[in-house]
Amino acid sequence: MSVLAAIDLGSNAIRLAVAALEASSKLALIENFREPIRLGHDVFTNGVISEEISKRALQAFKKFSALMKKYGVTHSRAVGTSALREARNRQVFIDRVASESGIHLEVIEGEEEARLIHLAVSAKVDLRDKTALLVDIGGGSVEITLNRDGDIVFSDSMKMGAVRLKEMLGESKREQREFLRMVKEYALGIKERLRNKLGRQALDLCIGTGGNIEAFGMLRTELLKEKSSSQISAAELGTLLEKLQGMSPEQRASDLGLRPDRADVIVPAGIVLLQLLQQVKAERLQIPGVGLKEGLLQELIPETEVQRKAFRRRQIVAYAVAVGRKYEFDEQHAQTVAKFALDLFDRTKPLHKLNSDSRLLLEVASLLHDVGQFINVNSHHKHSYYLLKAAPFIGLNQGQKDVVANIARYHRKALPKGDHSGFGELKQDDRERVKKLAALLRLAEGLDRERVRGVNEIDVDWDDKNFRLSLRGEGDLLLEKWAVCNKADLFEDVYKLKFKLKN
Repeated sequence: MSVLAAIDLGSNAIRLAVAALEASSKLALIENFREPIRLGHDVFTNGVISEEISKRALQAFKKFSALMKKYGVTHSRAVGTSALREARNRQVFIDRVASESGIHLEVIEGEEEARLIHLAVSAKVDLRDKTALLVDIGGGSVEITLNRDGDIVFSDSMKMGAVRLKEMLGESKREQREFLRMVKEYALGIKERLRNKLGRQALDLCIGTGGNIEAFGMLRTELLKEKSSSQISAAELGTLLEKLQGMSPEQRASDLGLRPDRADVIVPAGIVLLQLLQQVKAERLQIPGVGLKEGLLQELIPETEVQRKAFRRRQIVAYAVAVGRKYEFDEQHAQTVAKFALDLFDRTKPLHKLNSDSRLLLEVASLLHDVGQFINVNSHHKHSYYLLKAAPFIGLNQGQKDVVANIARYHRKALPKGDHSGFGELKQDDRERVKKLAALLRLAEGLDRERVRGVNEIDVDWDDKNFRLSLRGEGDLLLEKWAVCNKADLFEDVYKLKFKLKN
C-alpha cells in the first residue's frame, strides 16, 4: 500500500497531511498535523525569517520527518507559499530544512498554488460543465481562479492574505476606513477583470478554500445554528463578521473556540471574502474543506500519473489559449503552428532527444508566439517575450516561463546569442533547449506563413548530412515552400544538417 504525505508551509502555519492510497486509487486520510508557526509576521514586516521562527519551524519539520517515517510514507512533496517566496533568506532556510530534517522544500508561485487548489476542489466538486469562481484566502495571499468546464481560464494572485492584512489593519477608525477602502478597490478590480472573462455569463458556483473560510463555515453552525458548515451565504457571512468585529481576539478564542492564531486574522479575511462575494454578486459560497495539501496529495497518486500529466497539459494549454485570446491572437493560425511544431517535435525526437515537458513548453510557445502583435506588429517577437516572461501562468514555474518566452522570441528574426539579455541569463541546458525548440517553431511558423492553411501534412527524413521535409496540401504550395526554407537558418545551425525540401 502506498502512503502519501504533503507539507504546506504557509504564512500562518505549517501543515502535514498523511493519506493511504486505496486499491481504487482513492485517498484515505490517515492524519492531519498543524504547527502554528507564523512565518508571515516576520517576512511581511521585516522581509526575512527570524532565527527564532527558523528554529521553531525546523523543530516542526523534524517532527514531520519522524511522523512520515512512522507511517511509512512512500511519496511526499513539501512546498512553501507566499511568506517563503518573499523571504530574502529563503534559500538559507530551505537548505537548513533539508540538512536537519531531510525534507526538500519547493517554493511555488501563486499560479501553481491556484492550480493545485483547483485540482483538490475538482476531486471533491464536479466542475465539468460549470463556470465556477474559486477563492482561496491564505495567510499571505488571495488566489482567485475562474474555472470553465473543468479548466482554469483566469487566475489572479494578490498579496491580500489574512496575516499580511492583520499587520495593516490598525486600531483607529481612520485606519480601518482606509483598510476597507483598499479591500473594496481590490474586490472591484477583480470584478472588472472577471467581467471581461465572463461577459454576460453568470457564475454557476462560488467555492471558498483556506482555514479562515472553513472557520466561517464552522461558526455558521455554532452561532447561527445552521446544519451545514460546507456552505455560507453572503448575508450570513456579514452577520458573523459583525459579531466577530465586536469581540477581541481573546474573546473569539475563549468564547468561540477559535485557535489564537486564527482568532486574530479571521476578521480581515472575512472582510476580503465578503467584498469579493458582494462584487461578483455571489449569494452563496460552497466550502468543500480541501486546499493546497489535498491538491499535493492528488498529484502524488502514482497510479494516475498518465492521467495527471494529461490533465496538467490540458489545464496549461487551455490557459495558454485564454492568454492568447486576452491579447487578441489569431487563434486558427496559432493552433495550426502548434500542430506543425508538435508534429516536427515528435518526428525529430532522435535528433533533439528532449522529453515531454519540453514538448509542452514548445506547444505553449507555439500558441502564443505572436501575442506581441497586441502591442506592435513591428518587433512583435520581442514584445511576445516580455509579455510571456512577465505574465502569470497556471502550471508553469518562472524557469519554464523563461524558456517559453525565449522560444517565442526566436520564432523570427535574429538567432539566439549568448549576449542577448534574457537568453544569456538562462542555464546552459535551457539555452540548448530553447535553440532546439525555437528551430522547430520557426519551421512550423513558415508552414503557415500566409495563414491560408495550404499545408495538410508533412513528412521528414534525414541522413548524416541532410534533413529533408516534404509537404502535402492544396495547390503548389510555393509560398509555404519559400517561407519554410527562409525559416531553416536556426535549424541548420542547431542540428548541423542541411535543410532541403523533398518535393
